[in-house]
Amino acid sequence: MQITGAQIIIECLVEQGVDTVFGYPGGSVLPLYDALYKNKDRITHILTAHEQGASHAADGYARSTGKVGVCIATSGPGATNLVTGIATAYMDSVPLVALTGNVPVPLLGRDSFQEVDISGITMPVTKHNFIVKDVCELAETIRSAFRIAQEGRPGPVLVDLPKDITQHQCDYEPSVPKEILPRTERLSEKSLEQALDLIQHAARPMCYVGGGVIRGKASDELEKFLSLIDAPACVSLMGCGAVSSYSERFTGMVGMHGTKVSNMCVSACDLLIVIGARFSDRVVSKASAFARNAKIVQIDVDPAEIDKNIKTFCHVVGDVKVVLTELNKRIEKTLEHGKWMEQVQSYKKRYPIRVEGESIRPKEILGALQKVMPPGSFVATEVGQNQMWAAQFLKHELPGHFMTSGGLGTMGYGTGAAIGAQCGNPGSRVVNVAGDGCFRMNCNELATIARYKLPVIILLMNNQTLGMVRQWQTLFFDKRYSETTLDTPVDWVMLAKAFGVHGMHIHKEDDPLAILQAAFDLHEPVVIDCEIPLDDKVYPMVAPGASIEDMLGVEESNEY
Repeated sequence: MQITGAQIIIECLVEQGVDTVFGYPGGSVLPLYDALYKNKDRITHILTAHEQGASHAADGYARSTGKVGVCIATSGPGATNLVTGIATAYMDSVPLVALTGNVPVPLLGRDSFQEVDISGITMPVTKHNFIVKDVCELAETIRSAFRIAQEGRPGPVLVDLPKDITQHQCDYEPSVPKEILPRTERLSEKSLEQALDLIQHAARPMCYVGGGVIRGKASDELEKFLSLIDAPACVSLMGCGAVSSYSERFTGMVGMHGTKVSNMCVSACDLLIVIGARFSDRVVSKASAFARNAKIVQIDVDPAEIDKNIKTFCHVVGDVKVVLTELNKRIEKTLEHGKWMEQVQSYKKRYPIRVEGESIRPKEILGALQKVMPPGSFVATEVGQNQMWAAQFLKHELPGHFMTSGGLGTMGYGTGAAIGAQCGNPGSRVVNVAGDGCFRMNCNELATIARYKLPVIILLMNNQTLGMVRQWQTLFFDKRYSETTLDTPVDWVMLAKAFGVHGMHIHKEDDPLAILQAAFDLHEPVVIDCEIPLDDKVYPMVAPGASIEDMLGVEESNEY
């Protein structure tokens, strides 16, 4: 039976298990939106206020559900508005399929109205992209896009759809998606044995865990591995939730805004096992001093990450879940590193996270949030001080429940991501920890939250400045606060109410616990404007170019 290209897209999305898409209509995607209208009982479309919000929502949906996120935009400016969200997903290895409209095939390359070479623009920030010029190739292209987005190291794929392709008709044959198998073609017995030998002979092993463990659904295997080798573990920002914050083996984040404990452990260990992490500059800082006393074993599904930033002693290339399972099988006897674990515990007592600045208000507010959030809640963040405070002070117990823009550092990410997470997990609560600078970039998405009555809570850490940039200006630019003061008198509570969203205020003298509890009890969308002192800082911190051991804002415990 022949059907239109637009209907073929719908059938392929249903085949792939897609139940929700995020987007914004326009002329070049009218046939697709007409098909969505006719199939709204099969696929829910969430209309965002801006295409960038749609891409971030698809990203948050993917991170929080483990499924592929889907976003749709029209040609030209609609497509280019997706680019930041696509790049965000690319840097953080998020499976996403972006469907963009374009002008009809005969008009391609003629500078037609709202034409842009979106496949060329996004080539550096996608795993792959397609432009479909024959409707008979459409179904297989969509299927390939979903397969590529998920296999190996996940990431975004773009499919560009000229308008006439969605109008033409073609025979369609249903197909069952092939199982996505773990990538093991580069996994060798030799690399496993070499890694195992290093592990068994280490006296002070340390694990550095990244987002690859979460993407690879390998947290259970990691927990067993840590127990078998009797080692502590630190995480990157993207790895928050891969190891429970309540685990005695957990030492916190590592790197620029990590804990002194994690950074000391990385420097003191004799074997650093890096699992699903990529040696970001925000983790490594001064490369020549990073883990200088250790041999480094890197486990990663992406061979391009091996020896890219830091030279390793040994590497194992393959799906992290498979690799950890194989290593766990081969460790015949549980290893014991009592003295090393005692040293780690002594670091924890000596270097607790302390807060310098005018107050400890961010820690108090997030501590209160931790108490009132129901189990299994999801947290999204914006970027900057709010992001670091959320990573440092909240407990991250479940993989995929903490969503933040790590690699790209995208201001404006959190509200869209919270929308996507709430749509993908309607029975859970979702909180976006935001800063006032970031929220200025995405407060238009309150319209989306209100339209769909999503019970998202936006916790606005309001210090009336671009806090992280101001912190750098304070420390490294002699307090020259060039264009970072946000003293425009915005009443965020009134703004929320203008969108039909509840607004609350936490003043500096207020007890945040009761107000936060009241917000959760509403089971409706709420914006909470929290006053934060202007010069509260994110500590500890590693200055640019310094060793990760050399941290600013660290105090030793008086009880040590």
